[in-house]
Amino acid sequence: MKINIEENVRLELTAKKHAQFLYDAVNDNREHLSVFLPWIENMQSVDDFENYVKSCESLYKQEKEVSFVIILNEKLVGRIGLHHLNLQNKNGAIGYWLIKDAEGQGIISKCCKKLIDYGFNELGLNRIEIKCASENNRSQAIPQRFNFTKEGIMRQAEFVNESFLDIILYSILKSEWTLNKTNR
Repeated sequence: MKINIEENVRLELTAKKHAQFLYDAVNDNREHLSVFLPWIENMQSVDDFENYVKSCESLYKQEKEVSFVIILNEKLVGRIGLHHLNLQNKNGAIGYWLIKDAEGQGIISKCCKKLIDYGFNELGLNRIEIKCASENNRSQAIPQRFNFTKEGIMRQAEFVNESFLDIILYSILKSEWTLNKTNR
């Protein structure tokens, strides 16, 4: 599956062919990504990413996740997905990361917009969450831009780099997304 974002940006369903490129992107941006992502230190080889991709494919088949890589000018620059899908309760959570050189171009905002539309319109979700570290202002800007509701702070909810981070929980409902469509 592919989702075109704009002429030079697209999402591709995470597949085995992406493992080497995911490794390269993470390895070249390890310091940048490890500030807020606890899994970076565990991903040390292409094999690690091949196992990750297998997990993504399995979760996709089980309808528990839809994971995409972000392609900019034919180069893999990040990942985004709808995770923790609960189709019974019609909810899921968006997670994303981007290499340093691709930041500041609106890529995550554009991809999130398409992914939120996909979640509500194709998957029939009613609620989508985004969780961000309280110190990660760039990441918080995404749910704020799309008028997500800040539901609260999960204190010391994530362990990264030998310390606990507070995590802010944002959410948006399908009715709110549809209502605010003119603001995007």
